[in-house]
Amino acid sequence: MLQRTPLFGAHQRLGGRLIEFGGWEMPVQYSSIVDEHLCVRRAAGIFDICHMGELFFEGPSAAAFLNVTLTNDIRKLSVGLGQYSQLCNERGGTVDDLYVYRLGTDLFLLIVNASRIEADVAWLTTRLAVFPQSAGVRFENASAELGAMALQGPRVVEFIGQLLVESSQDGTRGVPAKGLQKNQIGAWSFSGTTVWAARTGYTGEDGFEIIAPAAVVEEFWNRSLAVGHIGCLQPCGLGARDTLRTEVCYPLYGHELDENTSPLEAGLGFFVSLDKGDFFGRELLADQKANGVARKCVAFRMTDKSAPPRPGYPIHLAGKTVGTVVSGTQSPSLNVGIGMGYVPSALAEPGTRLDIEIRGRTFAAEIVRKPIYRRPV
Repeated sequence: MLQRTPLFGAHQRLGGRLIEFGGWEMPVQYSSIVDEHLCVRRAAGIFDICHMGELFFEGPSAAAFLNVTLTNDIRKLSVGLGQYSQLCNERGGTVDDLYVYRLGTDLFLLIVNASRIEADVAWLTTRLAVFPQSAGVRFENASAELGAMALQGPRVVEFIGQLLVESSQDGTRGVPAKGLQKNQIGAWSFSGTTVWAARTGYTGEDGFEIIAPAAVVEEFWNRSLAVGHIGCLQPCGLGARDTLRTEVCYPLYGHELDENTSPLEAGLGFFVSLDKGDFFGRELLADQKANGVARKCVAFRMTDKSAPPRPGYPIHLAGKTVGTVVSGTQSPSLNVGIGMGYVPSALAEPGTRLDIEIRGRTFAAEIVRKPIYRRPV
């Protein structure tokens, strides 16, 4: 049986088209993918991300444990700040990619992919069991008790203060919601409980993620739609979430990343801190950094008129198959087919001409610099 988020009833009332996604029944769209995509680029959209996981680590040794488990450097985080990171296995493959926030001196929140909650919990539990300072770490999987929403788009800042009033009470203390800086997180009171708001996003636009007890998620969603009319807010589904993230080349686990793919192969080396000391996967990642990787994840843009490229389509060069598309779509912002795929490193330079096989025919494409879409200045 498919799992449902606390917003399932709201999606039904709003006419969302529901599909299976990683074991969850989620809205793929309400009006249309293109309409919702362009609304986020130009105004504001709200997404249900309650299916994602929330893992808490607390205690005097929590930071030390996370620093030997994640690729990024926890020491860079002051209270109220978050960072993107990866959880790697001993082979340097990616168990998951996630966001980690420092809520307090010894309190951390990890937001993990819905499809990886069980795998992440199992991996982290196993690692914690052999961690020498495990007595100083408390680990809680709060995914079933919490929900989350993403408010994304340039006009969200116009009404976020009507949802999160006054100033932050924790994390980044003493600032209004619109005063949060990129990657900062704070706590506000809503309907008699505490909700957290982080200024991050998965669309390439400004916006906020709200983490709240499941019991108040629908109330916050409805309140958002009520006050968000001043920013032309509309509900958005998984379809627009995918086209938005593909345009800005944000990875999706199971596409750009998996347990056999390293962050360096995926082009995420910036989030791997080799100088912080030992951590899981470091040996292989250090070798890849020193000697290069055999393949790289590249972004491409179709130069022939074609149907949209899709995951799994072959990539050709001079009649030979050289790679595979891992993400692909028709870009609503650029009105052209775009995607990402893995090719040998020697072919990964922007400007390289390739062919994408689409429905048995090949169409010309060109490797481009990431991100594919850039907001006009």
